[in-house]
Amino acid sequence: MGSVLALSSGPGHQNWPFSTNPSPSRWDNHPAHWDSPPRWERRDGRLPNPGSFHSLHRSCKDVFPQQIEGVKMLINKTLSSFFKVSHTLHLSAVSPSYYRFHVEHLQSDDFSKDKDAPALIGEMDSSGSLNAHALLHLSERVRARTVFQTQQSQFVTWQFETEYRGNDFTAAVTVANPDVLRESVILVAHFLQSVSSGLVLGGELVYHRGRAEEGGILTLAGQYSRPNWVATLNAGKGGAHASYYHRANKQIQVGVEFEASTRTQETTTSFGYQMELPEANMVFRGMINSRCIIGGVLEKRLTPLPATLIMGAFVNHRGDKLQVGLGVHVG
Repeated sequence: MGSVLALSSGPGHQNWPFSTNPSPSRWDNHPAHWDSPPRWERRDGRLPNPGSFHSLHRSCKDVFPQQIEGVKMLINKTLSSFFKVSHTLHLSAVSPSYYRFHVEHLQSDDFSKDKDAPALIGEMDSSGSLNAHALLHLSERVRARTVFQTQQSQFVTWQFETEYRGNDFTAAVTVANPDVLRESVILVAHFLQSVSSGLVLGGELVYHRGRAEEGGILTLAGQYSRPNWVATLNAGKGGAHASYYHRANKQIQVGVEFEASTRTQETTTSFGYQMELPEANMVFRGMINSRCIIGGVLEKRLTPLPATLIMGAFVNHRGDKLQVGLGVHVG
C-alpha cells in the first residue's frame, strides 16, 4: 500500500501507459523483506508466513514493463554503509520535466533479515514536493511505518501503518489522513492466513469516514502457489483483480492479469513477459492488453561500466499515440 490515494480505489492499473497519472515512485514500494517470503523455505512441516497483503500480485506485476518516456538519468551513490543517495533527471515533452533527490538512511539491527533495510527514506523534487518514510522494527514480529507526502506546499498524505507477522499469518492496520477538524479518516485492515504450504486466504477492509459520506469496502483474497507458478484473486464490492504468474525456465517468465472495476465499469486483460539473456547482459519486458496498448522495455548492462541503458516504446493503437523513452541508470 503506497499511499492513501490507493486505499479507496478499486482494482485496476493506476498508471497505464498514456494515462494522465504520474508514474509510481520508489517510495510506494516496501522494502524487500516486507514482501512475501519464499513459499518453499520451510522444511520443518510448519506453514510459512504469507507475507504482506499488498505483495500478493507482485510476482505477476514485476514481469510487466514500466512505462518510460522522454530522457531519464538516474545516478545512485553509496556514501557509507548507512547512507545512500540518488539523483534523477527526467526530460519529457508530455509531462513536466523534473529533478528528484533521494536519500536513504539504512539500518542494521538484529531483527532485520535484510541488513540493507531502509530505516529513513526521503525524496524531494524540483517542484518542492516532499515524500518521507520512516520504517521501524519494534520487535522481531512487529513493524511500523509512517508516510508523509506533500504536493508543493500542501500535505496530501499522512499515513501510519503497523504490521504483525505470526508464524503462519500476517495482520496489518493502517490509519490514513486523520483529520479531527474535518472529522475524516481512512482505516484499512489486512489479514492473511496460510491454510496450507501453497494456499493463502485473507481479506482487506477499507473504512472511510467524512462529514458528507461514510462507508466501507470488503475485499476477499486468495492465492495458490507452486514452485513455478502463482495464481491470485482479489474480489469485492469495488471489483475483481486476478493474476497468474508462471516461470517457464531460468530465462522466461510470463504473467496474465484481469482487472474489473465497478466504479468505472471497465475491464482490462493484460499479458506480459520477461526474457533474460545473461550472456548479453540484457533483460527485455513486453506487454499487450485489451486496450490495444503494446509496449516493451529493454535493459542492457554496459559492462564493465556500472551503468545500465534502458530503451522503451509504448504504442496505443486505439488512440493512435506513441511514446518512446531512453534512460541511463548509473550505480
